Amino acid sequence: MDSTDKKRLRAEAHSHKPVIMIGQAGLTPAVLAEIEIALDCHELLKVRIRAEREERQTIGDEIIASTGAEMIQMIGQIAVLYRANPEKRIKKEAPVKKPKPKKAFNNRR
Repeated sequence: MDSTDKKRLRAEAHSHKPVIMIGQAGLTPAVLAEIEIALDCHELLKVRIRAEREERQTIGDEIIASTGAEMIQMIGQIAVLYRANPEKRIKKEAPVKKPKPKKAFNNRR
């Protein structure tokens, strides 16, 4: 992913609210399962990680390694993740073609 794509995704994520919050229990298998579900549904999501700085970085790395997502941005306690959903891309890329209406011919002059 190049810098222009990341810039576009950061701008898109700006208005989003965190979907997943990781608290004092840390990164559990249940939280990872929820992140997987959220990435499948939304592709782009924010995660709030309530931990110390070093722990936030390791938790972010664990999420990326286990989900296959890409870290778009991490500012403070908020991490923005992106993982493309191929099923959504197919639906978006295949526009439905509408038949053109037939013209009525008028033989009057």
